[in-house]
Amino acid sequence: MLQLTVLREQTAQVIEGLNKKNYKNAAEEVNTLLELDQQRRQVQSKHDELQSRANSISKEIGVLMKNGEREKAEAYKSETSELKQKTKSLAEQLSSLEEQMQQALYKLPNLPHESVPEGRTAEDNEVVLQHGEIPELFEGALPHWELIQKYDIIDFELGNKISGAGFPVYKRQGARLQRALINFFLDEAIKAGYMEVQPPILVNEASGYGTGQLPDKDGQMYHATADNLYLIPTAEVPITNIYRDVILPTDQLPVKNTGHTPCFRREAGSWGADVRGLNRLHQFDKVEIVQVTLPEKSYEALEEMSQHIQGLLQKLELPYRVLRLCGGDMSFTAALTFDMEVYSAAQGRWLEVSSASNFETYQANRLKLRYKNESGKTQLLHTLNGSALALPRIVAALLENNQTPDGINMPKVLHPYLGFEKIG
Repeated sequence: MLQLTVLREQTAQVIEGLNKKNYKNAAEEVNTLLELDQQRRQVQSKHDELQSRANSISKEIGVLMKNGEREKAEAYKSETSELKQKTKSLAEQLSSLEEQMQQALYKLPNLPHESVPEGRTAEDNEVVLQHGEIPELFEGALPHWELIQKYDIIDFELGNKISGAGFPVYKRQGARLQRALINFFLDEAIKAGYMEVQPPILVNEASGYGTGQLPDKDGQMYHATADNLYLIPTAEVPITNIYRDVILPTDQLPVKNTGHTPCFRREAGSWGADVRGLNRLHQFDKVEIVQVTLPEKSYEALEEMSQHIQGLLQKLELPYRVLRLCGGDMSFTAALTFDMEVYSAAQGRWLEVSSASNFETYQANRLKLRYKNESGKTQLLHTLNGSALALPRIVAALLENNQTPDGINMPKVLHPYLGFEKIG
């Protein structure tokens, strides 16, 4: 959530940043919010003035009664009663204005970092680097959705029977590959200094608002309405919310957590090759890395996270590229995002497998996640997260890129986790 002081003091820059993110009606909504803020401050001032007068009169009444000036005391009592009614009315106005402002602030996305390129769609993203050789497959090579049928390792029809489209059943070597990747990613994160946590996969409304999924992604999250709980779209939500309403000592920073969870997303896209097989699912597994750090250290932390994710892809021997997302393709909450994409040889296309983002103070402001600086003043921290990694498209690329006429070779780094070297 954007800070009110920033909106007041840097209005033009805020509107410019929102326009860079292609946020509609940026100037109109910012000005409306500032008008509400002005009204709120005026009402607050009047409320405080009347409250002060009421307190002063209350003290006077006691003195008057003690001095026997009952008539004057009774007149003051009457005035106090009127003041109480007026302050009550102003308090109600204040509460209404504050709620309107809060909802208006929730609607505004984070501002993009100065390095974010202009653009509206994924076509405008900037390729930062590319690593590894694009594999050349043998004639007759198959896309992963045919390979999984051939080797009977993932069953979409069975998942459709049990739950519906987008909920595959992993079995045999497919299930073991899932488990191997999860353990490998967690072990690598722990080596890199992240503390493993296993958070809940259902979160309350406050947690959804805390990290910015609500109200922005309300319709895209699975909602258990009887208990008003949400199935998580990413482990970022529960892990970051561990620190909601917390003031962290600076000697505990940076906080580095990792966790594996299933992730649930209602919107699974449309028909076509882009969403076939494992390319887009309603439920999938992911290992997440999350950092909470001092503002001056956050972009150094983002680079560290990017290097960690790239290291995983290198160990899996997958060709990949890193993109700096343009304003129009960034998430609602991010200030700067790097996407990592692997090349899927049988499909002949790049598949996003990770996003690493710095949210600066946007989530911390919602979460009230703070620290005390050297002068003892309470300040907002910066939060970051990254997928390290999401499994489905990693599996798709591993299957397609490593296929041979006699089976699918697995990268060496996974052999100790798998207990086998080849599928098939």
